[in-house]
Amino acid sequence: MRLNKEYLIWFLFPLALFYWGVVYWRNFFYNFGFFVSKRLPCIVISVGNITVGGTGKTPMVIFLAQLLKRHGKKVAILSRGYGRKSKGTVLVTDGLSGPISDFEECGDEPYLLANILDGIPLVVDDDRFRGGMFLTQKFQPQIIILDDGFQHRALERDFDLVLVNARDRMIDHKLIPYGILREPWGNITRADAIIVTKTNLQKPKPFLSRKLKETDLRIFNSQMESTVSPIRCHSNSESVTLKNKKVFIFSAIGDPASFRASINNLGAIICGMKEFEDHYSYSQQDLETIDIQAKKTNAEYLVTTEKDWVKVQNFTSGYPTVVLGAHIRFSKEKELKQLLQPFIS
Repeated sequence: MRLNKEYLIWFLFPLALFYWGVVYWRNFFYNFGFFVSKRLPCIVISVGNITVGGTGKTPMVIFLAQLLKRHGKKVAILSRGYGRKSKGTVLVTDGLSGPISDFEECGDEPYLLANILDGIPLVVDDDRFRGGMFLTQKFQPQIIILDDGFQHRALERDFDLVLVNARDRMIDHKLIPYGILREPWGNITRADAIIVTKTNLQKPKPFLSRKLKETDLRIFNSQMESTVSPIRCHSNSESVTLKNKKVFIFSAIGDPASFRASINNLGAIICGMKEFEDHYSYSQQDLETIDIQAKKTNAEYLVTTEKDWVKVQNFTSGYPTVVLGAHIRFSKEKELKQLLQPFIS
């Protein structure tokens, strides 16, 4: 969640300065060969961020995996599995039977990917080279998609896509913990192309447009589209539309503002909300609390994201719950495919 932290500047700025030093010297050692990047015996395409969370990385990974698969490529996905409770190498899916690990073992985003993608093996591992070797030895993929890999320089990649949220504000573009930058903006030039996401929810502000143009990189605008109505209602399998419906929304994602904007675009009336920190692990008590709050607002439905649904689907709720999917679309998809032609031909 993005907060205005100016009142904390005297406390957070020294921490950001220390973080800058760590990032600077780490990149320096990689740039001059003191730290060595390892290469996997296949093509590696990284999908990553220069900011923390909320850029639409998971829909981009889905788009890319499906694109490569349609062109006859053997694809696998390699992720860190942020927030998981397991250690080491975990096979999330072999691509044949959906998830073979639960979300607590592999993390909510890999679990969601395993639910959506067919025929694509997925492994989580903090040591990305080890996880990549597991994939290559067991499944012999031609291409591995490295999920959230821009800062993971220990593994070589053949192509780097970096996603930037169109909703970014000037105050956001400072190093964490004062801002949301994982590393200085200038380092984005390591990428091969930039995907600006959620442009249908907000047009990029002038400062962001200027910074993007100054990179001299290929830039592609994209839109984040919600699942087309009618939306399946998971509690009783009926189909519903959200237009003019009173809804109570809840989520634990990096960019809840975009989730709210997507629901507004569907014509729903948001009468209440509950937002948790990104990757939050729900409990039955949380759902009961949400039910109580929703009842006070006279909501007709609960609405949540696909990422949240994988963590609450086994809990009981007194409300029908609508799950909103997100799909990435490109204004110039043909040009993006041309850029990726070396990997899909």
